[in-house]
Amino acid sequence: MRYAISLPQLVPDQAFEPGDMRAFLDRAEELGFDSVWTTEQILGEVSHLGPIELLTFAAACNERLRLGCAVFVTPLHNPVHLAKHLSSLDQLSRGRLEIGVGIGGRNRMFSAFDVDPADNLVTRFNEGLRVMKALWTEPTVDIDGQFWQLNGATMEPKPFQKPYPPIWFGGSTPAALRRAVRNGSGFFGAGSTTTENFAEQVRTVRAALAETGDAATDFRIAKRVYIAVDDDVDRARHRMADTLTSFYGEFGKTLLPVAVFGTPEDCIEGLRDVAAAGAEMILVNPLFDEAAQMERLVAEVLPHID
Repeated sequence: MRYAISLPQLVPDQAFEPGDMRAFLDRAEELGFDSVWTTEQILGEVSHLGPIELLTFAAACNERLRLGCAVFVTPLHNPVHLAKHLSSLDQLSRGRLEIGVGIGGRNRMFSAFDVDPADNLVTRFNEGLRVMKALWTEPTVDIDGQFWQLNGATMEPKPFQKPYPPIWFGGSTPAALRRAVRNGSGFFGAGSTTTENFAEQVRTVRAALAETGDAATDFRIAKRVYIAVDDDVDRARHRMADTLTSFYGEFGKTLLPVAVFGTPEDCIEGLRDVAAAGAEMILVNPLFDEAAQMERLVAEVLPHID
């Protein structure tokens, strides 16, 4: 089992303290975390730092931890720009980048991203990923797609990692999970997914791997877990519910069952269930008191999962 932790990303206006972030990264390394991760939320009322910018800052502060975002909603991005940003970040971090990609839902302000809501988002997603991979691996790129056309295009530098950084796929439907197996390096279960549903998704992924003959490959499975360690279970419940609602809006009011919270024993049981469901890496995601939560997780919870 590998453990990752989310970077503190919900930062009120003018409240970011570079020293605190450096200290968090240094401590995460000292405590043995494998990687640190962000999410992407471009529009919204929550004060949410951009993932590429935060990961670039993290890369400059720390030289060991791997750095990831789960996930970029790639249909909302121009794939040429995104490919350049990510290849540059992989170079700056000397090959420590992990890339999560997902299609996202239809409840978005598509007009803000110059995307027609009538577009087939799956086609846009697949074509955008094809563009990025081609720019990362080919000396010149010729693509005559439905959404993007490139004629003799070149991009340098390529990513530090060859052929490109690991690509994790989000998603929940069987079609999305099979797409992850065909095109990705791993599947990343969402924080908004219950452990029970994650277990079913893992079964679908493993069946797809078996069908392709790749069941023994290095394809990886991970799960984000919103978590709060607190000896006062009611306080943990209320704080978790409030934070999920502030982050997800009305949808967040339904998400308390996806979270793991309460005493250390409660959290151990919850994470053991996630591991038993098939997670090979667990991304622990405190939503408040991140530095203090990290200490309690390592001292009182994570050593007892295996």
